[in-house]
Amino acid sequence: MNRIIAGFSVMILAAPMFTAAAEPGPASPASAAHNAKFGDGLPWTDQSESALAARGFIATRADPLIRAADGRTVFDLSAYAFLNTQAPQTANPSLWRHAQLLAQHGLFQVTDRIYQVRGFDISNITFIRSDTGWIIIDPLTTTETARAAIDLLNEKLGAAPIKAVIYTHSHADHFGGVKGVINAADVAAGRVEVIAPQGFMEHAVSENLIAGPAMSRRATYQFGAPLPRSPRGQTGAGIGPGIPTGTISLIAPTREIRTTGERLTIDGVEMVFQVTPGTEAPAEMNVFFPALKALCMAENANATMHNVLPPRGALVRDAKAWADYLTESIALFGANTDVIFMSHTWPRWGKAESAGFLNSHRDAYKFLHDQSVRLMNQGFTAPEIAERIALPAEIANRWYNRGYYGALKHNARAVYQRYLGWYDANPARLDALPPQDAAERYVQAIGGGARVLDIINAALAAGDYRWAAELGAHLVFAEPDNAQAKAALAEAFEQMGYQAESMLWRNMYLTGAQELRNGVAARPPTTVSPDMLSATPTPMLFDLLAIRIDPEKAAGKDLALRFVFPDQGETTAVTLKNRVLVHRNDATAQAQAVITISRPNFLRLFFQGADGRAMALRGEMRIEGDAGALQAFGAALDRAAPNDFPIVTP
Repeated sequence: MNRIIAGFSVMILAAPMFTAAAEPGPASPASAAHNAKFGDGLPWTDQSESALAARGFIATRADPLIRAADGRTVFDLSAYAFLNTQAPQTANPSLWRHAQLLAQHGLFQVTDRIYQVRGFDISNITFIRSDTGWIIIDPLTTTETARAAIDLLNEKLGAAPIKAVIYTHSHADHFGGVKGVINAADVAAGRVEVIAPQGFMEHAVSENLIAGPAMSRRATYQFGAPLPRSPRGQTGAGIGPGIPTGTISLIAPTREIRTTGERLTIDGVEMVFQVTPGTEAPAEMNVFFPALKALCMAENANATMHNVLPPRGALVRDAKAWADYLTESIALFGANTDVIFMSHTWPRWGKAESAGFLNSHRDAYKFLHDQSVRLMNQGFTAPEIAERIALPAEIANRWYNRGYYGALKHNARAVYQRYLGWYDANPARLDALPPQDAAERYVQAIGGGARVLDIINAALAAGDYRWAAELGAHLVFAEPDNAQAKAALAEAFEQMGYQAESMLWRNMYLTGAQELRNGVAARPPTTVSPDMLSATPTPMLFDLLAIRIDPEKAAGKDLALRFVFPDQGETTAVTLKNRVLVHRNDATAQAQAVITISRPNFLRLFFQGADGRAMALRGEMRIEGDAGALQAFGAALDRAAPNDFPIVTP
């Protein structure tokens, strides 16, 4: 199994799920009261989202378990059956409503000739009937879920050849399952086209690859990977029910879409493209089908506010560009659109509904951007803006604008970060103490751990969970072995999770609580799928090695190597000096050793732990010059980065 994460850019979470040793607690009276009151004023009489999510249902799988070839369960469609009840006290009622809709799964008809399988994965796969076959949009995250989706389609509508696959953008939940529906041989032979926006390959393999280990760890929090699926645990992933734990694949596009307005007809189906770079993904596009009056909005529109900055980490997205591209979508396609469908959540039908959705959704992102910047220019800092900003009722009362995936508070901070960075201009924070040092001094200044714990417990009793968490984090970092401090902080996190309307905030709070009680679960090493590594440009491979140089291990080394890749016609010169790796394309650079090796064997050697000595003996690698230079180079590299480093403890 390929275990990789970068949360919907290069890599996707595929961590093991387990039930913690210490079970989550009940909702406190304060949380029960908060959730009961939260629903006041929400548009409960508006049942349109429920109707939209259920519309067009045809059938689902008889067997709820989607399995890998070895029999391992990749995704369990029945895991969220517990949602078929009234909202419990341990869940925000608005979020519970959304989770119920996300959990619906099966084959749905969108309109004439357009079908979707939803609920088999965090994303949707769309099938468009062409003259003699199918065109597929966004083939899910894993080969196993994509294969299950097309098997269901074939069972209900009959098998037909795949004529093309469209990747709407460069996040893995929109291309990772491609080898579950087509094969590389058919693409190479020209029997299947693979279409993507310009820059797709670059961003598919690069957007989060360098920071992959850190994002991997953070994504376990964002998606609640270790939490039980239950009313006191993970209830979904915000834009879909959950993430499968299968095999991620990649086939390079055969055609790139470069400009808005570009037209393409495949097997009788005409398409008009709108490129939208820098919105939800660095390379993204919407697709209009004129004959069907249907508009695919990729992930630029959903039944929830999205993330301007994902909690797992990424480059900050441009909320203004996002809103502006939605305005362009309305101008280009609005008058001729009868149905809108997306790569997550459910479609919208009818001109009025479609236009209202796009306009209101656009206004939510525009309000977020404009008001965050207005407050920023008045001197408010990111936390102050987050505390003040609120969508007006006319926007917030549309269910699809609420923060089930991207939280308004989080996004407001992201807008500030995009323009001004992390520094808030107060010199006190230029060189602030690191968390553990600051925590020890705060606890000492307040009067010691016992005194701080008394204050935390009083805050818990009063339902003041944000203050309890603020103090609790200091106490845990000051006294990491203080079991009472961990228990108190876990209780604060748990109740904040129960109250959260954002599914990601819920997951992060509850995962933090679980790890405080039970420690960090051991995880398999983070690896990258073979397809992704194969698609990575050679210079980027050396960039990945550069960030693995251990300064202590590299001390005093002055190395010059030349790697020759005969299968690629490439030569890379590498130096390691001053504890810094520098590389360039140069076939004539002076070198202590020249290593001739195929790219696949290079990947095995440096990224998959192959034995270099054995490779040389088998003739898979030839070294001319000082073989010790290559050995010294390898010895300067860190091993695989940890994916279980602590987050809620020092």
